[in-house]
Amino acid sequence: MTADAAVIGAGPGGLVAARWLTSQGFEPTVFERSPVLGGQWAGLSGTSGVWPAMHTNTSRVLTAFSDLEPRGTNVFPSGAEVRDYLYRYARTFGLLSRIRFGSAVEHLDRDGAGWWLSHDGERSRFDRVVVASGRFHTPAIPPVPGLDTFTGTVGTSSTYHYRGAEALRGRRILVAGCAVSALEVAAELAQQGAAAVVLTQRRQRYVLPKFAAGVPSDHRIFTRYGVLATENLPATEVDRQLREIVVEAGGSPEQYGAPAPDPSLFAAGVTLSQQHLPLVAEGRIAIRPWITSVSGPDVTFADGHVEQFDGIVFGTGFDLDLPFLSEEIRALAGVDAVHLDADRYTFHPDLPGLAFMGMWDQSGGYFVPLELQARWIAYTWGGSIPAPDEAHQRRAVELYRTRRGLPQKTRMNLAALGFARAAGVEPCLHDWPELRRALLFGPLAPSQFRLQGPDALPDAPARFARDAAAFGAVTSNEYTARERTYWAALQSAGV
Repeated sequence: MTADAAVIGAGPGGLVAARWLTSQGFEPTVFERSPVLGGQWAGLSGTSGVWPAMHTNTSRVLTAFSDLEPRGTNVFPSGAEVRDYLYRYARTFGLLSRIRFGSAVEHLDRDGAGWWLSHDGERSRFDRVVVASGRFHTPAIPPVPGLDTFTGTVGTSSTYHYRGAEALRGRRILVAGCAVSALEVAAELAQQGAAAVVLTQRRQRYVLPKFAAGVPSDHRIFTRYGVLATENLPATEVDRQLREIVVEAGGSPEQYGAPAPDPSLFAAGVTLSQQHLPLVAEGRIAIRPWITSVSGPDVTFADGHVEQFDGIVFGTGFDLDLPFLSEEIRALAGVDAVHLDADRYTFHPDLPGLAFMGMWDQSGGYFVPLELQARWIAYTWGGSIPAPDEAHQRRAVELYRTRRGLPQKTRMNLAALGFARAAGVEPCLHDWPELRRALLFGPLAPSQFRLQGPDALPDAPARFARDAAAFGAVTSNEYTARERTYWAALQSAGV
């Protein structure tokens, strides 16, 4: 079988890649191992970390693509709403007939004639392949001395396999980690009948509420201004500004009875959670330093405290796991549990015709950067924009390699603007004076990336103005005092 392109995975990344490849004249075939589409949002045990009661930590404006409006009024959609949106997206763009459900790709390799996929007992050749199989499917469980001796009655698991509080009611549960899933699971258990909930963490992060003063926090913190500041201001000043926004929205953890975080937000990190800190303040979630050892039901912490638990739930991140890649691809792209050497997480100059989707670890929602990455891939392969310069790609890969061993998490606005620039769809501030404040300090709504460049839409200005004003954050072009100060700092830096 020969076809123009294969897409591995029918989650948000695979679907949006197929939609934009189709717009460029390709005939993509999508391989999906599950019987349904949606990836994580399908909610299937074993292939999804979304549990039935889960809601997004990103607002509905940013949990959507640019050419299909979300339905409903929930500011933070449920998992079922996101799944339904993805089905509607697939139907709208004629993608369902392109998906081969229950078809797991077992091996991807290449020869001089193209790319070969092994699946369903056969091998198929494609000119181009997009790997969109998901970044968050293999929980990373850190080594803990004695963990294999744990004898709590409900055992050990990960937040990826959590399916609700019912099985843990009346139990003493230790939740390990301080990322979103750990805080959300701990909060749900504390509110739904666990006998005790203790959170163990290596360091105290700042915690940003999902909603503050009537505005979703992802509208405030993941802005274009934040990208420009990162590129043009000293790192210490960017750190100070981000911490100022976070603490003003939700306070600092020690005010709630949690440990004090590092004064640097960059050193401490930040996690979104609406309920975590209030539950700490009420004594319904206790905080402990990291685990030093486990023996039977007993857990010993770094402060010497020992406590018995019925279960341990790890929310400690995910390993990058692409087991179907050939040894050649793995070696060229330097793939391991954390890293993938590629120009902006997408292309490698020694692997022409292959692209990766969504393989970076990120703070913030993925829908907007995924669509922009898909457009970059499709425009490049379709000839709408020039192919990336090989020398530039090699420099980008080498730069990434120098950062191995450093923290790899990327802020959503940095990823999104990087892809928008690559695709030629970053709106120019000077071309939209009536939208300048919204473009700087408003949300990175997908509609703003249809203002100009390939596939610009005539209704995009009105849509973006509406999206920016949706929760009252940016309703006019009149800057706040803080925005004026921040913008003046950028202008003095030559922006």
